[in-house]
Amino acid sequence: MGLESEQEGFDPKSIKRPTLVEIEGIPLPDETAENWGRIKGFRARPDDLLICTYPKAGTTWMQEIVDMIQHGGDPQKCARAPIHQRCPYIELFPPKPLPSGFEEAEAMASPRTVKSHCPVQLLPPSFWEQNCKIIYVARNAKDNAVSYFHFHRMNRLLPNAGTWEEFLENFIAGKVAYGSWADHVLGWWKAKNRHPILYLFYEDMKEDPAREIRKVAQFLDIELLESVLDQIVQHTNFEYMKTNPMANYTTVPSGILDHAISPFMRKGTVGDWKEHFTVAQSEQQDDTCARLLQGSGLTFRTQL
Repeated sequence: MGLESEQEGFDPKSIKRPTLVEIEGIPLPDETAENWGRIKGFRARPDDLLICTYPKAGTTWMQEIVDMIQHGGDPQKCARAPIHQRCPYIELFPPKPLPSGFEEAEAMASPRTVKSHCPVQLLPPSFWEQNCKIIYVARNAKDNAVSYFHFHRMNRLLPNAGTWEEFLENFIAGKVAYGSWADHVLGWWKAKNRHPILYLFYEDMKEDPAREIRKVAQFLDIELLESVLDQIVQHTNFEYMKTNPMANYTTVPSGILDHAISPFMRKGTVGDWKEHFTVAQSEQQDDTCARLLQGSGLTFRTQL
């Protein structure tokens, strides 16, 4: 499906913001919940690679990094289609006539790279059964909350964000799509001891992209020449990706993602939470994180 056809035959008025429906205690958009039987039965293949994150934790960044590694750092090959077609999001069921990420993934030839935001307990069982490699990216709760808030504002496939105060309250309580941030990052942190999971941190990727890209290549058993690594670092830096229509989601109809409200790629920094959180909100979030992650060995940096 080309860029023009993504916009064709699409009626923005057909979109109403979803409500959240709980599946096994995890709130999900109603379209995802309605198709849950299909999603749960997703047939993973042994050579599938899964990229998983809590929403707005660097997913698109990692998708682009992986695609560049797999294609020898060739930007032309990575410009073959928008990122959501190159690496489909298996729980995404947008309004017709747009295809679901699930259908796009099913139609792909192997080896596939696919994306999910599932917490560990909701991941379709076939990924575990096939022992698929999984890359998980985690981001500190404060920056993650801010990014997710602005994403709700511009994305009509998510419920209304409300005010920042209302959203943050819901975020801390886990009353947002995909549930509690702490449960999500912690569930995957524990799973890495039992499965081939590369667990990375957004803050580490910002601090030293080359080092983290090397880890990804190593995990995928792909050798990178220094010149190729440099090319990937350059191609996947935030400023470049923000202007790249194959990565910045500007090809999606504006009736779904309204970049005039907030760009899909907004700031891509560590520490932007300081522009949003009050001192009291910051302390509350810190206390919540400290309590929920206590004893896990999982720690986050909120500034670099």
